Amino acid sequence: MIMDFGYVLNELKEGKKAARQGWNGKNMFIFLRKGRKITDVDPSTPMGGDFESRPHLCMKDAEGKCVVGWLASQTDMLAADWLIVE
Repeated sequence: MIMDFGYVLNELKEGKKAARQGWNGKNMFIFLRKGRKITDVDPSTPMGGDFESRPHLCMKDAEGKCVVGWLASQTDMLAADWLIVE
């Protein structure tokens, strides 16, 4: 089923993954990373020690790497070619 970004956003909140129709051949998708406590952080780093992250969207890119904090473009938000990825 093809859907718009508003519908997909609700599906992401339910733990599903989504992709634009044109991304499928590259195994790319987006997903919601829930907020979590991050521990054992080197105290000399900018965050310094333990901290909690906020929920954010991530993307698995064409190289299989995670893009943390992926942002939807206006084209992405207005597109109606979104699919849920199983």
